[in-house]
Amino acid sequence: MSVNTPKNWFKPVVWAALVWNLLGVIAFAMHMMMTPEMIGKLPLDQQAAYSNVPIWSTIAFAIAVFGSTLGCLFLLTKNSLAIPTFALSLGAILLQQYYNFVVINSIELLGASAVFMPVFVIIIAIALLYLSIKAKQQGWLQ
Repeated sequence: MSVNTPKNWFKPVVWAALVWNLLGVIAFAMHMMMTPEMIGKLPLDQQAAYSNVPIWSTIAFAIAVFGSTLGCLFLLTKNSLAIPTFALSLGAILLQQYYNFVVINSIELLGASAVFMPVFVIIIAIALLYLSIKAKQQGWLQ
């Protein structure tokens, strides 16, 4: 099957998404480098959010950021593996947010402002999955 040429806006949007996801990779790296001493310097409410994070939540965080970054690379190379990669990433994001909102109740710990970024991340993840599906339907991916 031949691949159609994507619209002019496609690559700039995907490049912007790649930068966004690389920022997520940086956030993950910073999270992994947090020492108990660094956590101890945070306000008490934030200490609770960073202490004793279960391994499954950390793995979900890793799958979310690295999966979405890989999905962007798949889009840039016109590879339809972007679709399952973004779907996996979205699932990991939802699992991670389950921990944040249900297990530790980050809204109670950090206030309503703790909702904005996670909701924004979910919206972008859904948009990237939708974009990859539409790109496949348009014949922009193989």
